[in-house]
Amino acid sequence: MDVKHLQFFIHLCDSKNFSKTAAAMHISPSALSRQIQKLEQEANQQLFLRDNRSVVLTPAGKKLLPIAMRILSEWQQYQSQADASENELRGELRLFCSVTASYSHLPELLSEFRIRHPFIELKLSTGDPAQAIDKVLVDEADIAISARPEQLPAKVAFKAISEVPLSVIAPAGVSSFAEALQKETPDWHAIPFIVPEAGTARERANTWFRQMKIKPNIYAQVSGHEAIVSMVALGCGVGIAPDVVINNSPVREKIEKLRLAPIKPFELGVCSLHSQLDNALVRALWDIAEEKNIAN
Repeated sequence: MDVKHLQFFIHLCDSKNFSKTAAAMHISPSALSRQIQKLEQEANQQLFLRDNRSVVLTPAGKKLLPIAMRILSEWQQYQSQADASENELRGELRLFCSVTASYSHLPELLSEFRIRHPFIELKLSTGDPAQAIDKVLVDEADIAISARPEQLPAKVAFKAISEVPLSVIAPAGVSSFAEALQKETPDWHAIPFIVPEAGTARERANTWFRQMKIKPNIYAQVSGHEAIVSMVALGCGVGIAPDVVINNSPVREKIEKLRLAPIKPFELGVCSLHSQLDNALVRALWDIAEEKNIAN
């Protein structure tokens, strides 16, 4: 059954006039009459009673009308969905973030993203957050979650989504330096520190050391904040790490935050090359990050 025949039929049921329907459907009255005859042959029923002035539906025509309207409605809905699917964004988007960010911040971005753009494939890699901007610069990621550095490369666009405090943490249990930490004025030179190897958190740590006039005894420089918390829990030293990492760590019960002068928090956000913001896939996630920032 031709859908076009059903359109003619439904319109004719409403107009009850071949000339009016022919004009509205951009077809000659004789051609319209032939199309209706074909539909009647397919239905094996006479659908209209015709005379020189009017068109009247037969009982068979009245039965066919609601069926024809339902078929046409479902067909139009199908076409609409098909057209929408054709216009959906498609392709692969490469993301980079830390392990902690992959469950602390990324899900909130991606839940909305997946609803709006179900046909975009996501390729996620995780690692040291200090590498995030470099991953974007060397084209190993289209977009990354990163802390905003003191000096943002000119090629990189950054959109903040959250503010992340940092804390100085120590082992909650016994350690070789526990007694030194209990003093009113600890001898910081004798206390081992575990610090980030690089990145914004290391910049913040260095600034804090200068403010506190501490020349730190660096026990370890670690790639990845999660490892800092683990090493502190093992009693290896005092560490500096983002609160979001501390609070989500499986060993958080084995460490404690020290009440010291605050460390300047950093901005966490998404970053990409300015030139990549013309990429529709990157722009799609960027727009959601912008909406989140406004909501906050």
